[in-house]
Amino acid sequence: MRITVETTVAAPIDQVWRAYTTPADIMAWNAASDDWHTTKATVDLREGGVFSSRMEAKDGSMGFDFAGTYTTIVEHKLIEYSFGDRKAEVEFVPGAKGVVVRVVFDSEPTHSVEQQQGGWQAILDNFARHVQAKKKS
Repeated sequence: MRITVETTVAAPIDQVWRAYTTPADIMAWNAASDDWHTTKATVDLREGGVFSSRMEAKDGSMGFDFAGTYTTIVEHKLIEYSFGDRKAEVEFVPGAKGVVVRVVFDSEPTHSVEQQQGGWQAILDNFARHVQAKKKS
């Protein structure tokens, strides 16, 4: 099953793209809740390049690596990647109110569709807040 999440970011496409693909930015926004954080991120933004984010509970009780391989990169438009036996696409669509960032990904069997959609949406909402706060400063 495929799950879709999206947000609109009130910022120029180059700022949105950079924040989505820069390790320092990823570490700032990549968490679904305040009690989690990303402690390390790597990005090799090219087809065949790999990425990885280390996500951990702030209390140190658990953590995991989210990693994959980029399969398609169209600058300022599209990032496709595989992670394990799953795939995801991230679309960047500039519009009148900002850039719509839409992520479509394969679900996994461990968590409910609602949990997965909620977690990925929370991360995407953090992303939008991060970019918009950065734009103001």
